[in-house]
Amino acid sequence: MSNSRNMMNYCPDIKVLDCTMRDGGLVNNFGFTDEFVRDLYKANVAAGVDYMEFGYRASKNMFDPKEFGKWKFTDEEDIRAIVGENNTPLKISIMADAGRCDYKTDILPKKDSVVDMVRVACYVHQIPLAIDMIEDAKSKGYEVTCNIMAVSKVSGNDLDAALRMVSASPVDVLYLVDSFGNFYPENIAYMAKKYVDSMAGKQAGFHGHNNQQLAFANTIEACRRGVNYLDATVNGMGRGAGNCYSEMLLSFLKNPKYAERPILDMVSKHLLPMRAAGLRWGYDVPYLLTGILNSHPSSAIKFIKEGRTDYSRFLSELEEMI
Repeated sequence: MSNSRNMMNYCPDIKVLDCTMRDGGLVNNFGFTDEFVRDLYKANVAAGVDYMEFGYRASKNMFDPKEFGKWKFTDEEDIRAIVGENNTPLKISIMADAGRCDYKTDILPKKDSVVDMVRVACYVHQIPLAIDMIEDAKSKGYEVTCNIMAVSKVSGNDLDAALRMVSASPVDVLYLVDSFGNFYPENIAYMAKKYVDSMAGKQAGFHGHNNQQLAFANTIEACRRGVNYLDATVNGMGRGAGNCYSEMLLSFLKNPKYAERPILDMVSKHLLPMRAAGLRWGYDVPYLLTGILNSHPSSAIKFIKEGRTDYSRFLSELEEMI
């Protein structure tokens, strides 16, 4: 564990991926205005962010478009309405959930798309399906990641088998995902080494949740241990407790191409008014409790929506569920 990157150094291999619209879309049902999306795109370009994730490529046969904003589906024409041909250094990504998308038909060949990267999200039991999705996207010409979710719930043997299978696929980046905000930096140090070692010759990434106010610290720790692809969201906007704050990460990294001021302007113009209008995300006691107990945040989201503040009782309910 002693081998680690000096974070005071300039590290050109680090890539920052903004997933505000995808993870943040879980807060507002993907109901972002075109003005918001266009301003976020411009802010990410100005801030030197490497990738921007526009949303999910979900199946319209499984999800009713009338019940979601358009970034649940992220159609090609909707992306192009924002970015045109995207003649910038910023790369465009989308996420495809295993079992929730029609990837063979809905993900176009790269030559017909402005998208650069497809991020395949799956649970450990979906690895065979995920590998087929990875192979499909790679054959179409995309950069491809695999984001294995909820690994804090996966046994060591099962995770090791999953990492071997994914690393043998044509995937470019394997993401360590702290879905429940359960990990501490010492856990991240151990897990990041496992992921980096399994992806010898390829790349590892990290996606954190802020249940215990550790998303930023855990992102830094993953990076110290050789993880190069780092997820963040503007003002931490994301499901439940949210994610690593873009403005914090960009101000910390020592790459001179990164600048936090465009993101701060985005916070002032859009994120603060969204909070004032009633959208809620970020650290709260119920998310802390689900994080500590390694539980899905859905119960905490329900608790908060019901206006409850009986935290001790909620803790007992979670313990009974476990």
